[in-house]
Amino acid sequence: MITQVNADINDEITIQVHGIEIERGGNIIVMVFGEDGYPRQHDKALLIQTESASQGIMAFKFNIDMEKIAVKVLHDENRDGRVTKNWTGIYPKEGLGFSNEQYISLTGPPKYEDSMLLRYQFEQGLNILVKYP
Repeated sequence: MITQVNADINDEITIQVHGIEIERGGNIIVMVFGEDGYPRQHDKALLIQTESASQGIMAFKFNIDMEKIAVKVLHDENRDGRVTKNWTGIYPKEGLGFSNEQYISLTGPPKYEDSMLLRYQFEQGLNILVKYP
């Protein structure tokens, strides 16, 4: 499934997602955000692509015309479109990856300012590593 909010987009960018544990099944969801809603409000992502987790490295192509973005990748094992938490109800049970090599910490998910990339940093493509708990 591909959802693109802005129809006037013309710059194709490839986001490669690495470290996918395909034996977990489910979907890989790649979300491109502006500052609004990052990273928790998936419905505020400007661009979203969802594909079945089929390979350890998967490529997603987006047409991005923004000057600043942040990316979140979710290995949505149970295909519910949300980050499933572990037994604590706080920490994620599913794999996550963020732009600028950010990860979940004891203080929570990364902030937009830490994950944000400028056009020159992403125009040749991005690599995002999925990290599992």
